[in-house]
Amino acid sequence: MLAAPNCLRSAEGVDSSRESSLELLEQIVKEDRTRLSPPRVALIDYGMGNLRSVAKAFEKVGGDVTVVDRPEGDDWDAVVLPGVGALGDCISGLRSVGFDRWIADWIAADRPFFGICLGLQALFDHSEEGGVEGLGIFAGNVIRFEVDRSLKVPHMGWNSVAFAGDEDDSLRANLSDGDQFYFDHTYHVVPDNSGLTWCTTDYGGEFVSAIRRGNCVATQFHPEKSQAKGLQIYMNFLNHAAGRTASAL
Repeated sequence: MLAAPNCLRSAEGVDSSRESSLELLEQIVKEDRTRLSPPRVALIDYGMGNLRSVAKAFEKVGGDVTVVDRPEGDDWDAVVLPGVGALGDCISGLRSVGFDRWIADWIAADRPFFGICLGLQALFDHSEEGGVEGLGIFAGNVIRFEVDRSLKVPHMGWNSVAFAGDEDDSLRANLSDGDQFYFDHTYHVVPDNSGLTWCTTDYGGEFVSAIRRGNCVATQFHPEKSQAKGLQIYMNFLNHAAGRTASAL
């Protein structure tokens, strides 16, 4: 008479174990799908910027790009802030719809962010370009080039970079000191904290051409205009954002 309840309890234990195993398997499959699915990229549209070329570049290296004109959603794998033109217009456009706070919160949470050209300059306190107050996410200023008269301003065209930090950094995969990228700017950033520096470039003197802090990366040059090396940076960034192994183009 006592055996039946014992058998029943044993069967229930087996069923419970099977349910736990199925739940674990479902979780593993879900995580694998997440790793294998294209990283979801929010490309910020604040009324100006080279959206099409940036979107095409990120799509070419495997990104699932959505152009967003409002600070909505929190399930992106990465946020990208492009920019061409005047910094004042950029800042006004961002503040007009609340992107300023959204970007600040995103970076403060150490979530993957990539700023391009004005998308780098906008992150700092103040710019000499029209006396613009930036987003103030990082301490520092944006100043105009003061170079020998033999050099033209704006700094436009191809120039090389030197990387700072760990050579084993996944964001530097398949990239080397001396690689060339495309620039088009009159002003450059001067961070208060030199530890932000990720790349430097020489144009009548050394200036900071890219910064990095945690999962936040921003470049003065335009990777989308920089052919294979530019695409490699975007690929490295997406792999990093998605927790994937670095790969070459």
